[in-house]
Amino acid sequence: MKNIVPYSLKTIFTIGLVNILGVGYAQNPQQPYLGHRTVPILTVGKLKFKDLNKNGKLDAYEDWRLPINTRIQNLVSQMTLDEKAGMMLISTTRMAGDFAFEQGKPKGSITSGFNEEDLVQNINMFSRKPLPYPLLSASGTTKGVKEKHLRNFILRANTDAKTIAEWSNNLQALTEDTRLGIPAIVASNPRNHITRDNSVGLSVGATVFSKWPGELGLAAMRDLKLTRQFAEIAAQEWRAVGLRKGYQYMADLATEPRWQRIEGTFGEDADWAASMIFEVVQGFQGKKLNANSVALTTKHFPGGGPQVEGQDPHFDFGKDQHYPGGMFEYHLKPFIAAIKAGTSSMMPYYAKPIKTEFEEVGFAYSKAIITDLLRKKLGFQGIVNSDTGPIEMMPWGVEGLSILERYQKSLDAGVDLYSGSADPSLLIETVKKGLVSEKRIDESVSRILKERFELGLFENPYVDAEAAQKTVGNANFQKVADIALRKSIVVLKNEKVLPIKAKTKVYFETYLESGKNNPHYVYQSKSSADYAVEFVKTPEEADQVIVWLMPGTAGGLFGSTGAPIDLRLSKNLIDVEYVNKILKLGKSSTLCVNFTSPWVMEELAPSNALLATFGTTPEAILDIVLGKFKPSGKLPFSIPASSKAVLENLSDVPGFMKKGDYALYKSGDGLQALK
Repeated sequence: MKNIVPYSLKTIFTIGLVNILGVGYAQNPQQPYLGHRTVPILTVGKLKFKDLNKNGKLDAYEDWRLPINTRIQNLVSQMTLDEKAGMMLISTTRMAGDFAFEQGKPKGSITSGFNEEDLVQNINMFSRKPLPYPLLSASGTTKGVKEKHLRNFILRANTDAKTIAEWSNNLQALTEDTRLGIPAIVASNPRNHITRDNSVGLSVGATVFSKWPGELGLAAMRDLKLTRQFAEIAAQEWRAVGLRKGYQYMADLATEPRWQRIEGTFGEDADWAASMIFEVVQGFQGKKLNANSVALTTKHFPGGGPQVEGQDPHFDFGKDQHYPGGMFEYHLKPFIAAIKAGTSSMMPYYAKPIKTEFEEVGFAYSKAIITDLLRKKLGFQGIVNSDTGPIEMMPWGVEGLSILERYQKSLDAGVDLYSGSADPSLLIETVKKGLVSEKRIDESVSRILKERFELGLFENPYVDAEAAQKTVGNANFQKVADIALRKSIVVLKNEKVLPIKAKTKVYFETYLESGKNNPHYVYQSKSSADYAVEFVKTPEEADQVIVWLMPGTAGGLFGSTGAPIDLRLSKNLIDVEYVNKILKLGKSSTLCVNFTSPWVMEELAPSNALLATFGTTPEAILDIVLGKFKPSGKLPFSIPASSKAVLENLSDVPGFMKKGDYALYKSGDGLQALK
């Protein structure tokens, strides 16, 4: 350890000026824990610092006593253009044994090692059309870190907590062993929700993390305190394994019932969605980013819900977004709440607005949207993170521009961090050809660095793998989540058949068509002491039938073809004739429907009771229908009365504001007791 601390004259002047202004070193600075593997440790008096650039002296960016802006300025001044460009990309990273995006590869065991293979795409993964040139969507890990200077990664692998934590530590050790020792930051899509569509880029699906309702279910609870608890618990789990950034949550509104990303929203009510977003941001991040935070990326500014005919802008046929009801400002409300809560990043969507005051280009290319509206008017100062692939795959409205010109236009609009590519060469070329100044690059790099300084990653990016295994998905966390699973259930109708009386013969079927297994799962209690009813194997021998439908679109969002979107159950993996046969047996009937979209139920025979779920468990439903848990959920969106109502709806107007007989049930509906 070296007891030496020479600063440059420029840095000494900066430190001196900082101290004169009264915002310099604390009187009694508290030594933080320094997590390290190979870098030397410098000693200054009784204090210790990491010599991240291995030059034998304490640089300002290594000095945890200094204000973050001083540290950023010093670090940026030492970075090459290549290092800055690498810092401005965030791409998929893969663990050893993880073959994400590679069809036909055997599914082996995922380990804590690195996947060292480049993943090059020749086909647009969304449109399934040839790309104009090969796209490096994931770099071999060591090459990506050491040669391409990548430091932002999206982890999509789904494995156990200890393995993820060990891999995270290996990645941080790799970044530590570079010229400047800048730590990595690893992001993920949601990992804590029971979801129907687990497509890559939407949700990781069933994991070892605590299991909560889907986002719609959290909104249906109408419990902000429990929502905050969810976020705080999830943040502990994420932090334990080294995940320090969430590509979440969606502040978009579910105003267009056909849009196939509604499952990830907090519903159609902008005011309630704003309250939810505020709680989840502060729950994950705290009142401001710190060493215990998970930084969030709120998406998709300025609101990705009002798509023309519900088609999604991942595809050319869904690139247009409109506001036929004139409610653009309404869709901003949850984003304003996210900014107030301090969200670290904001992600613009692919869509291009039509028939508005704004230029008809994808939002990542719109200076009026990002700089004028988001930054200047709404005051957002964090990172603007593009969605995956607007430069290479979804350049809506700027298809005629070259790749370099797309970088130029999007940088001028205000984008800081580009998702989807692991190749910084074209961004570097954009600067070298004079299309963008290096000063503009420095602005984005400074914002990106600020996040990881605030997260404390320069001091300690490492985690305890053994502790991670004990933290993630532990029984105490799941106990709280189990309450949420029950509170998320909405009772919409009860013709005096609930609660179900003791000794009743009950047939309880979950209907889930996945294309892999028998879609009919008949519930059988593991112990006769679990419930005071008798579960039977056929509906004919029952006194009370419960059918839980799990509709879904074939292939999920990314199986879209551009065909008109039909929300009738018969068009969404439900055999309506089969269900109606059960409902018409003359038994007392309870129908449960899992609403990942506002399904149209006009084809179904009437039932005596109707429940709406948004990602829960059979046990949670049974606790409601048997009267063991008092219902409290309320609908997060309106359920259309008919297919005709869907076709005639105004995409930007929430269902509870739509005129006429649009809604069968409105958002906010829900019985609060079983009578």
